Amino acid sequence: MQYGICNLSIVPLRDEPADMSELVSQVLYGEFFKVLEQRKKWSRIRLAFDGYEGWIDNKQYLEITEYDFKMHAQQSPILSKDLVEFVEDKNTHLHTVVVGSTLNGINLLQHKFDGQITEHQFPKSNLIETAFSYLNAPYLWGGKTPFGIDCSGFTQMVYKLNGYKLFRDASQQATQGEALSFIEESEPGDLAFFDNQEGAIVHVGIIMENNYIIHAHGQVRIDRLDHSGIYNADKRMHTHKLRVIKKII
Repeated sequence: MQYGICNLSIVPLRDEPADMSELVSQVLYGEFFKVLEQRKKWSRIRLAFDGYEGWIDNKQYLEITEYDFKMHAQQSPILSKDLVEFVEDKNTHLHTVVVGSTLNGINLLQHKFDGQITEHQFPKSNLIETAFSYLNAPYLWGGKTPFGIDCSGFTQMVYKLNGYKLFRDASQQATQGEALSFIEESEPGDLAFFDNQEGAIVHVGIIMENNYIIHAHGQVRIDRLDHSGIYNADKRMHTHKLRVIKKII
């Protein structure tokens, strides 16, 4: 088994080993992973944080030893807190890192970082404040950053920055936590999940106070939430059908 660390800012994770393949997620600076299969130009990897799998360009990561993987990848994540910061390499060149990048392996990469970090578990009440920092971020299928993010990437990163682990996709996140019967039982920070006509869960958002929800739909935005689903006041219509509400913490 081989192991790797992401040594670049935002690396695409693809469904197939090709640049034109669908973006299924992104690997942020400092993330650790196992290499499941290696080809000439591409490697299929499994991320240490959430077990998510996909293909990454061999030029966009650094191989590390099993010892280093076990030493660093299984620690609680130390994350960059600022929207954008820099690390400095051994040649004093700067590399950008975005909010939520992992800093546990910074010594392995021989980089220096002196920005703000977060490494603690915060109370549930902090989730909404973190969510607001992504407000108006454009929607990007597979995205995990304020420069482009999808609905489940948004919920995962908000929880991650507060010290909690969510799976990557909405359908996976819906298997976590405790189901609530009514919106009235929910608290700010709980997750609402929405399904399509076939009954598959395809969307997730974070519940706020007073029947509002913050979610990624075109951009990270705030809409009304009722028993039917998400009501978009701009369009004067419901855009998503409510399936289940989950209390994760």
